[in-house]
Amino acid sequence: MNIDLQARQIKPLRQTFNRVAAYTGDKPASRYLEATLGVQPTANFHYRPTWEPEFEVYDTRRTAVKMADWYALRDPRQYYYATWTMARARQQESMEASYQFVESRGLIGKMSDAVRANACEMLMPLRHVAWGANMNNCTVCARGYGTAFTAPAMLHAMDQLGVAQHLTRLGLALDEPGVLEAGRNDWLQNPHWQPLRELVENTLVIQDPFEVFVAQNLALDGLLYPLIYGQYVDEHLAIQGGTAVAMLTAFMPEWHDESARWIDAVVKVAAAESGDNRGLISNWYATHVARAQAALVPVAKLALGDAGAEALCAVRETLDARARKAGLTL
Repeated sequence: MNIDLQARQIKPLRQTFNRVAAYTGDKPASRYLEATLGVQPTANFHYRPTWEPEFEVYDTRRTAVKMADWYALRDPRQYYYATWTMARARQQESMEASYQFVESRGLIGKMSDAVRANACEMLMPLRHVAWGANMNNCTVCARGYGTAFTAPAMLHAMDQLGVAQHLTRLGLALDEPGVLEAGRNDWLQNPHWQPLRELVENTLVIQDPFEVFVAQNLALDGLLYPLIYGQYVDEHLAIQGGTAVAMLTAFMPEWHDESARWIDAVVKVAAAESGDNRGLISNWYATHVARAQAALVPVAKLALGDAGAEALCAVRETLDARARKAGLTL
């Protein structure tokens, strides 16, 4: 008996979902586009939110930024849940390898008590800054519009929670658990941290989700991460014997550089939409970056001494150049 096997090509009736084809045409689409385009609920809401009855549950009027198409604010990293978790898993493996290396070589034990104490004093209060950033990006997700904008904000919120966890683990590696309580007390009482604490708490009550996005992700984090993990950890602490701290915080500057691609892309597209958008976002940036810089002055002095002011100004200049490249007028 002979069996004749033949290959038959089955032509699909359509190449992608109708909601995706409405944006890209009927052609194969990436998993990112299929997870993003046309997902935002737009109709058949059961009731208006009782806390804001003037708005629908999902409403573009919650922000002063106007977009003809909110799906234009796409993530150049093309993150959706699967690709994001795979990227973070690879980074976590790298961090685990760093911890194993530091522990196997006894690098923490080779640090002086003064350097170890200084690292804890500077980095433990930042756990609370990361928590504030987590809350603010949850606000962007909750009050924003369009999956292309809100979904990466939720991933960013969880990244900030991861930053806080990395700092917690670092504190436990450097010292006893009491160092976490000391960091909390500094955050609540130390005069050097109160301007930054006030700034973080003020951002928590901003109602416009796009303004929250600019205030937190562009203005505050755009100054904080290069100042702390660049100027302080890599340029100051490492040369004093704190190389282990630089290795165990390597995720933070790497993550900040990666997420900046998404933040800048969102700002650039929104600002290019209209002159009104550009002026509005530029004003938000100018206001919040000035407040963030003022709040970080005592933190920079605590971290770098007399060189802190100069380092903070250098970071501000770099961030302003980044904002101009994204299309803002300063």
